[in-house]
Amino acid sequence: MARKRPVQTKIKKKSRALFVDPSMLIVVMLLLCFGLIMVYSASSYEASVNFSDSTFYLRKQLGASALGIVCMIVFSRIDYHLMKKFAPYLYLGSLVSIILVKTPLGMTINGANRWIRLGPLSVQPAEIVKLALIVFLAGFICSRKGQLTYFRGFLKCMIPALIPTLMIYRITRNLSSALIIAGIAVIMLFVASPRYWYYILGALGVGGVGFGLVYLVGSGILPDNISYRLTRVKAWLNPEAYASNEGYQTLQALYSIGSGGLTGKGLGQSIQKLGLVPEAQNDMIFSIICEELGLFGAFAVIIMFLILIWRLLLVATNAPDLFGALLVVGVMGHIALQVILNIAVVTNVIPNTGVTLPFISYGGTSILFLMAEIGISLNVSRAQKAD
Repeated sequence: MARKRPVQTKIKKKSRALFVDPSMLIVVMLLLCFGLIMVYSASSYEASVNFSDSTFYLRKQLGASALGIVCMIVFSRIDYHLMKKFAPYLYLGSLVSIILVKTPLGMTINGANRWIRLGPLSVQPAEIVKLALIVFLAGFICSRKGQLTYFRGFLKCMIPALIPTLMIYRITRNLSSALIIAGIAVIMLFVASPRYWYYILGALGVGGVGFGLVYLVGSGILPDNISYRLTRVKAWLNPEAYASNEGYQTLQALYSIGSGGLTGKGLGQSIQKLGLVPEAQNDMIFSIICEELGLFGAFAVIIMFLILIWRLLLVATNAPDLFGALLVVGVMGHIALQVILNIAVVTNVIPNTGVTLPFISYGGTSILFLMAEIGISLNVSRAQKAD
């Protein structure tokens, strides 16, 4: 008599296929919820003054977060190997979105022409490029992995990253996003490459150029009126001397951080958000966190990001294949770079540049594509467990 197939086997297989990294998911949802709280706290005054509605920014961020969760679920369920087939189209589409900034679809916000209008939505092409580049470059590196042993092969793999980097910088004048896009590519190539010496030489070269530029500007050899970015460098070196213009935002953020102390003034009790810190709900939201929740609150946020990066690193290390590993490495590099740059800007470690704090700063496009990237990472972790 034929033996019946055990029912438990089918149930077990299904449960393993539904697995996602719980620690990563919990940390992301905590950051997302905390971000909503801080967006409301940081923006309620400005929203009341400008829109007669203290929840204006909160409602928009809540809608973007809900849509982002849907994107995360969808991307976590679709086999990530299918993304390799559509990667070239996604990549080309992202380049087209940059060009659309210069068409009637382009939008100018706060003097910056970096958005496009799609019906009721405004989308920042730089965020599209980050996701598209991660997917496309992961497949591109996999098909040319043997070439990475040579410097020429490294340069060939950097070309797909340099194209959108230069387009973002030249068309939208968004240097910070351009640097992040290039940084994501370098991190992915560094992980895939068996040789590291030219990365070390490259880092030393970039550091040397940066140090030399700062020295020339700070000593007055290179006049800062050549570019407003050089003026930002001088304001970074001596913000008090530029307190009425380029150094104003940095000084107000530092006042905010200093007044918070160890334990903070209490949630919602910030003084600097009352029109003193420009873009308090955007780039400078970390300063409001420090003021309201103190040093302990700031450390708690940093620890959550460290846990998230650690979980992404574990998923990448144990990914079933190189393509999956590079996808997660790209997501990890994106989040790590933005966290480091945002906190460094707010604390005046580096010159001021517009970088948002992932999952916390106000911005619908950023939340939407970050959650899609988390969905891809959960997808890889699910495939790893299913194997």
